[in-house]
Formats: sequence, structure tokens, C-alpha cells
Amino acid sequence: MKVSYGKLFKILTDRNMTKGELLTLAGVSPNSMAKLSKNKNVSMDVLIKVCTALNVDIGDIVELIPDNQASNNE
Repeated sequence: MKVSYGKLFKILTDRNMTKGELLTLAGVSPNSMAKLSKNKNVSMDVLIKVCTALNVDIGDIVELIPDNQASNNE
């Protein structure tokens, strides 16, 4: 399974919020934000900080993509 944070970036777009603003609001590192941008794995602590900052549930920002769908989308 692959992870996708597309839902997170849709929320940011809908709220007219930049990645930099989220970085500051959530208190996450630039490295963690880069991983999110590249759909890489991040720690649960990072996800909790983002969810808390945006007042959303984890399912609102993360989506698991089966490997067969991920390879078709690349």
C-alpha cells in the first residue's frame, strides 16, 4: 500500500492556506512537510499535529492506495 496526502492539500487549497502556513501552525519541520508533499511516510506525531492544527480527523488528510492502483497512477 502507498500513502497519499492529496486530501490534505485539497483542504489547504480550499482554505487558501500555504504549506508554509501549515508548517508554522502545526509546528512540523520542513523535512516533514517535504515528505508529505512527496507522499512519503511520516510519523503519527506529525499527522496528529497536522490534524490538530486543521481541526480534522486523520481520515480527512490521509488515504491508502493499493499497490496495483498506485502503479497505474505513476
